[in-house]
Amino acid sequence: MKQPPKEFRLLATVKDFTQHFGFPSPEHPLLTVIDLEHTRGVLPANGPALRQLYIISLKKNLKGHMQYGQRSYDFSEGVLGFFAPGQLCENNDSIDISELSGWMLVFHPDLLLRHPLAKKIATYGFFSYEVNEALHLSPQEEATLDALFHGIRQEYQRAPDAFSQDVLVSQLEVLLSYANRFYHRQFHTRRPAEHDLLSRFEELLTRYFAREEEQPLPTVQYFADALHVSPAYLSDMLRTLTGQTTQQHLHHALIEKAKRLLLGTSLTINETAFQLGFEYPQYFTRLFKSKTGLTPAAFRVSAN
Repeated sequence: MKQPPKEFRLLATVKDFTQHFGFPSPEHPLLTVIDLEHTRGVLPANGPALRQLYIISLKKNLKGHMQYGQRSYDFSEGVLGFFAPGQLCENNDSIDISELSGWMLVFHPDLLLRHPLAKKIATYGFFSYEVNEALHLSPQEEATLDALFHGIRQEYQRAPDAFSQDVLVSQLEVLLSYANRFYHRQFHTRRPAEHDLLSRFEELLTRYFAREEEQPLPTVQYFADALHVSPAYLSDMLRTLTGQTTQQHLHHALIEKAKRLLLGTSLTINETAFQLGFEYPQYFTRLFKSKTGLTPAAFRVSAN
């Protein structure tokens, strides 16, 4: 019997968030800082919620394993998590939070208005990467972020003045810059796992383009889903290990198969485009020329 869809609550403001989870009321309408040690036992299982907020959290001393995106993690050590506006979450009431510690920053996108960070924040891959992964920190990295958090908390607790928001955003940007450093560090410290992921990606790519039948154009989302990581994480990993994004790998494989079809079959240019998954042949011609410098017809003639 089909299960009815879950009802979820929209958390559109920082105050909505604190009320939903039973946290103290925010002292700033666009940002709150939460010491998780002081919230033990107040996290209710209120059902799923859609949050229109940015959230950065460092959680420690959770007993048991917690489902974090697509994987299960031991949160007894410090783990940094990121959520962007529009991401669903649901509390897990099976985790023992009696010794929970760490901190959480919750802020509304409007906090960043009038600041360059409003645009820059979209470039941080971890805000989508976190849906499938969590960032584990070394003790030194954890201490660095703890110090930055305490600086933000001190500013948050000051009486507001004309400079308050500018200072908060500046401190937040420093924290995100360090998080970005630590995020990219993991691609070097976790090389065995990443090389395994690269091998699985290459195997999947080879199998996909070895098919003879007509098929849809490959998408980054398809390969990310098949490998159980987010599109941003996959592209960042590939760029670090190979110098190319996922999309660049797909285009390269697509053009190589196009060349094989153009030289090894009697398919017309249009038929070749349809075989590769293009809905409109002119898009195929445009991509092929951008990658090779020749139109498909000119490539076929030059090769012959």
